[in-house]
Amino acid sequence: MEADKRTTTICIVVAIDHTALYYSVCSFCERTLPESNTAAPSVPHCDHCNFTRNTTAVPHHGSTSNPSKRLFRVLMSVATEKWYHSTSALNSSVKLEPLDLRNHKDWLSPNEVIKIFETLQDPNSTLTVLNQLSKRKDYKPNEALYTSVVNNLSKAKNFDGIEEVMNRIKVEKGCRLSDGFFYNVIRIYGLRAGRINRAIETLFEMPNYGSWPTSKTFNFVLNLLVNTKQFDAIHEVYRGAGKLGVEVDACCLNIMIKALCKNGDINAALQVLDEFPKQNCKPNVRTFSALMHGLCNLGRIEEAFSLLQKMETEGIEPDTISINILISGLRKNNQIKESIELFDRMLLKGCEPIPSTYQEILYAFLDSKKYIKAMNLAKKMTSKKMVPSFNSYKMIIYGLCEEKKMENIDLVLKEMIENGFVPKLSMWKQILRCVISVEGHPQN
Repeated sequence: MEADKRTTTICIVVAIDHTALYYSVCSFCERTLPESNTAAPSVPHCDHCNFTRNTTAVPHHGSTSNPSKRLFRVLMSVATEKWYHSTSALNSSVKLEPLDLRNHKDWLSPNEVIKIFETLQDPNSTLTVLNQLSKRKDYKPNEALYTSVVNNLSKAKNFDGIEEVMNRIKVEKGCRLSDGFFYNVIRIYGLRAGRINRAIETLFEMPNYGSWPTSKTFNFVLNLLVNTKQFDAIHEVYRGAGKLGVEVDACCLNIMIKALCKNGDINAALQVLDEFPKQNCKPNVRTFSALMHGLCNLGRIEEAFSLLQKMETEGIEPDTISINILISGLRKNNQIKESIELFDRMLLKGCEPIPSTYQEILYAFLDSKKYIKAMNLAKKMTSKKMVPSFNSYKMIIYGLCEEKKMENIDLVLKEMIENGFVPKLSMWKQILRCVISVEGHPQN
């Protein structure tokens, strides 16, 4: 087998220091020489070799005129490639040896270290490389290094490794970390790892690292809890704002309102609205939209409209989302006429409806059996590059069949197909019945 095997050495450049490509060493012992502004150092030998040559008669390699040597700061990774020529062996295999920084003699700048982690082919080796690096004399951890390590571990889904790094940071106390670093860690715990409790713990552990959360990080955790429906934990985190030195802002209060509305506690959400002036905050359109959405879901339409009046009194202009919430609430409460009137008011004020608003009005026309108006609105939506739902087209065609509007049915069918929908067999059957009925009883 040994005769059938051939080994080739492969060298890969891992990192290069562009700011200081090389350094000078003694031509005899290869000790590092002091930096010089000139192209080459004035003394080709180190102090030790000069002293030895002056005090002993032992000959040295070369002469005193030998120039100093230049060594380049290039970090290499060496691998072996083995080729097997026997029929029973593999065709080829390449095995990269793990990066080893323990015997790397060159001084590594912070940028070089970060480059090493950014170019690691195997993110699972991140902790091994970090442990090697921590044993070097030039090991100077900083936020950029820890960020690269955490991101690598996140790519490898080694979330236990991230906790190990966080414990290392706490013990080393080698650098001051910003809120942005912890925001990234909390985001990984919450969104990638699904470790919501660990995200909360990291938020409250920030002072132990000498860092304090901003409103952005604090609100991110609150919103994370809302989206994962952990309503019991939201109140506890909110109460911890003062302990963490976080100033409650309008965004924070809006998240609390959103949480209470999702939990069905609309009365408590309305009480949060009273907290805005106490916290020196002003409610915005998102505040009222969340409350109106909660009220409409419970069928409390009149209270939702009272909030609309309150908005206008306080000089807050309703947006398309808040109007859409009210239109949807009116339609679901069978107040079809009122929803259409609100839509018309919206257009008169120059507020451009969003696609979902048009869709709600389209359903309102269909609920009130105004099929021609529904057909015209669907055509208007298409002209604005909005696509009505398949169910809308189905209801329009069924309604036009009831009214025996064959010419309009043909137009709706063409428009439906142009928008990428394929009529189902049941629709064709309904149209066929309508055709037979019209031909059997022609209109005058």
